[in-house]
Amino acid sequence: MNDSIALRADGLYKVFGKNPSGAVKRLREGAARDDLDGATAAVIDASFEVRRGEIFVVMGLSGSGKSTLIRALNGLQPATAGSVSIGDQSITDASPAELREIRRGRVSMVFQHFALLPHRTVIDNVAYGLEIQGMRRDERIARALKVTEVVGLKGWEEKHPSELSGGMQQRVGLARALAADTEVLLMDEAFSALDPLIRREMQDQLLELQSELGKTIIFITHDLNEAMYIGDRIAVMRDGRIVQIGAPEDILTNPANEYVEQFVQDVDRSKVLTAESVMRAPRAVIREDSGPHAALKAMRDNELSALYVTKRDRTIVGWVRDRDVLDLVRKGEKSLASAIKTDHGAVSKDSALADLFIPSLEAALALAVTDERDHLVGVIPRVTLLAALGGEPEAATSALPVTEPLPGEVVDKALGSAAAKGGV
Repeated sequence: MNDSIALRADGLYKVFGKNPSGAVKRLREGAARDDLDGATAAVIDASFEVRRGEIFVVMGLSGSGKSTLIRALNGLQPATAGSVSIGDQSITDASPAELREIRRGRVSMVFQHFALLPHRTVIDNVAYGLEIQGMRRDERIARALKVTEVVGLKGWEEKHPSELSGGMQQRVGLARALAADTEVLLMDEAFSALDPLIRREMQDQLLELQSELGKTIIFITHDLNEAMYIGDRIAVMRDGRIVQIGAPEDILTNPANEYVEQFVQDVDRSKVLTAESVMRAPRAVIREDSGPHAALKAMRDNELSALYVTKRDRTIVGWVRDRDVLDLVRKGEKSLASAIKTDHGAVSKDSALADLFIPSLEAALALAVTDERDHLVGVIPRVTLLAALGGEPEAATSALPVTEPLPGEVVDKALGSAAAKGGV
């Protein structure tokens, strides 16, 4: 298996009831799920890969098969057909003894209803998996104390589960899984039993932990907003089948079918879409070592009243506007330096659209978008931003910049004057 792939499922089926193998054969021949007599197909031909260090979310309504799928990934539900591998080790072909070792060392699980041992303290619950592995008490307690602090439970180590809130109990379950330090972490509706405010707090905590630990996480949820918020990629399930896999913005802007389209219609687009997903190439930019006449010509040719100024490597320097450049041309200046305004207000390509309203309103021209090296990679006109939030991706990508065009005759006159002085 590719070293970048943590887990792979290939043609995975899970059928309950009589004659499961016969049911799989019928499904492969094109039979519908409802046509199976005496058998229930919970997972049908599921194939996907999970990359190391990503949060892969499996999302679907009740009965879609998502919880059965996650249990098949660690062998709690033996597959009827197909295969699952973690790294280079097969789950579906493993013996019972091998499966136990895999669950101890390679994959751990966080359940919806915490599954804590009520007679044990927080620290002993966190260390329980390490105890099962046979680790010495002093070693497992030391590791458990570190993880307990990471999930925000320092000071609660000697409390019992009955003394904790629901959110704190779930933190204990998460800490227990993290303490095992496995390659893959499975989370089955882990936050769905929590109150909304605590649930959002746990989502934030998970993302914070992920930024520090870089775990491979497969997260099951029926909540679309939760999936969009925490997922690097999302698999949407319906009636046992995966109907689409993609990044949150892909699912939102390019739904594979009517079912997915209806599923995502109420999502807050401003919190899912990023600047990168709606930006467009700037119609023109000017290098800082270019002269005023070149800037003015670029404005005329592209019907713009302002331009972004960059270095040779497209690192953004600032912007210039038409009247300031006209003044430089009339004065016979050879450099743009005195006209460059450095308050460009550029935003990161990873910024959520919800964070772009104020910068867009304050920008004198289409909002500049930069990458991690401060290079200009695109622009977002206000009309593009509004179109994207309104669910019109085509309008968003084809929208024009919002700057007013500079009258051609004014530019022609200025350039003509500059040419007469030998400046063009």
